[in-house]
Amino acid sequence: MTDMTENMSISFQNRVKKITRFLMSFFYITVGVNHFLNPEWFTQIIPPVLAKIDLELVYLSGVCEILFGVLLLIKKTRNIAAWGLIATLAAVFPANIYLAQTNGFAMDTTPAIAWYRLPFQSLFIVLAYWHRK
Repeated sequence: MTDMTENMSISFQNRVKKITRFLMSFFYITVGVNHFLNPEWFTQIIPPVLAKIDLELVYLSGVCEILFGVLLLIKKTRNIAAWGLIATLAAVFPANIYLAQTNGFAMDTTPAIAWYRLPFQSLFIVLAYWHRK
């Protein structure tokens, strides 16, 4: 009975992992494309100290999100994709901190949304790490 329960648990975990992998890939590719379609929406939260290169940073993060979102779907490149997403999420974290520091003003949103984005970044990092294999 234990083996059967264990096999069911592994099977369920594999299904959840597959579903979240596709959702993550779709999310990152979609958001990455939006960096090019509406870059001004993203430049709003670039910290002022980086304002001179805000558009370049938005495009760079967009390329990374699209690239790693695609690579996440390929078994051979999943580890690279996961670590690339972790690095990208860490790199854009200052923008989320800046948004929170402005209480959402930088993006014309509520303080609650601005501050709730911060812990979600950690969740996205954990999910990317889980998908490295």
